[in-house]
Amino acid sequence: MRFSIKEIDVLERDVVLRMPFRFGASTLTRAPQAFVRARIRLENGEEAEGGAAELLVPKWFDKDPSVGDEADIAQLRASLSLARESYAVLGANTAFGHSIDVYGPQIAIGALQGMNSLVACYGPALVDRALLDALCRALGISFYEAVQKNIAGIQAPGWQADLAAFDMDAFLEGLKPLKAIAARHTVGLLDPLVAGDVKRPVGDGLPETLEEVLARYGHRWFKIKVGGDAQADVERLTAIAAVLDPHFEKLAQPYHTTLDGNEQYYDVEAFLELWRRVKAEPRLKRLASSVVFIEQPLARQNALSSDVSELAEEKPMIIDESDDSLEAFPRARRLGYTGVSSRTGKGIYRSILNAARCRLWNREEGSDRYFMAGEDLTTQAGLAVQQDLALASLLGIAHVERNGHHYVNGMAGLPEAEQERFLKAHDDLYERNHGAVRLKIIEGNLQIGSLGCPGFASGALPDWSAMRKTT
Repeated sequence: MRFSIKEIDVLERDVVLRMPFRFGASTLTRAPQAFVRARIRLENGEEAEGGAAELLVPKWFDKDPSVGDEADIAQLRASLSLARESYAVLGANTAFGHSIDVYGPQIAIGALQGMNSLVACYGPALVDRALLDALCRALGISFYEAVQKNIAGIQAPGWQADLAAFDMDAFLEGLKPLKAIAARHTVGLLDPLVAGDVKRPVGDGLPETLEEVLARYGHRWFKIKVGGDAQADVERLTAIAAVLDPHFEKLAQPYHTTLDGNEQYYDVEAFLELWRRVKAEPRLKRLASSVVFIEQPLARQNALSSDVSELAEEKPMIIDESDDSLEAFPRARRLGYTGVSSRTGKGIYRSILNAARCRLWNREEGSDRYFMAGEDLTTQAGLAVQQDLALASLLGIAHVERNGHHYVNGMAGLPEAEQERFLKAHDDLYERNHGAVRLKIIEGNLQIGSLGCPGFASGALPDWSAMRKTT
């Protein structure tokens, strides 16, 4: 299904966190949220509009300590601006064709402007989603149907030799969306665990400590951040285990965790030392056994130049920040990694192609060794969280990192009419309490059946007039 691009707008509005979050090397208290609104025209003359949203987060896409947060955000804005200009001059093509036409030049021009590949791909990731949303709305079909029928024209790019003989259409047709996904709660490095840890209470009635999160949301999946100092990390993990273990012993249920190194460890041996200490600590016996995989512990300058096979023998390893291009996962596989993250902020087509690789490689090796993981705690209620959940759902990812609802007070501050539109369209995913519409998490799960609506996982669009246009 070919279409031309008539208009692309980039807009923003501000998001204030209800409690601080340490994000890699930065502590976040507020951030702008970027929106892309795109209008397309089909070859029959019909036009439609679609949207996408993503937080402009410093110190994840680029963790250079010499670059300040505002400079990081400016780079992400520049990526969006460059993408807007690049897509605007394209002729008629499929949704995937537009994406591939921009992919190489965006990375190359971005590099000339000082962007790494992860930053450069940020802008196209939003534009691609807005275009696909518009296409789905024009055809009156869901995101799920669009992918299953390959309306976007997804195929292995010519240079992706490992997928050259893969039957992409059959793979896409066989994808089945989930009706519910477990929310994996992130325990950040600054997050209070018990009431005595709270120095300055938020006092808004929502959970602040890990204990309160357990009582309110019933999570059974957790993502635990570690900070690069083995001794301090063991102490932190022990304090977390002291909350999780008795809670789940009382329920007579297991819990599951992932460890996120956030690029804080310089090399494999340094992280291996942490893991040896974790295994040797009796108070961490249950937590250690709960770990299902380890995420990106190595700084990206070393992550894809170091063999991680020894560590991967302990626990499966995934790349996240190092997944900066369509070529990254095959490179990581050769070094011992078996997983890669899916997040709409890196690009929906990259996730789909990497999921195809997992299917192909597992078939070749006769096992379920390779896998996708859902990793993004920044997605905000509305387009961002819904599109990310829909992508994870279609790829069969049963649990995803989800914390935007914890650090941000839902849709508080948004126009009431916008909140009501989203609540009405997705009353399985949202609820209203404490004065705002917010995610509804019950027994640790998100119900997402309503995301199978016409458009890219959203029966509502945001109030564009309540935003500022940036380019």
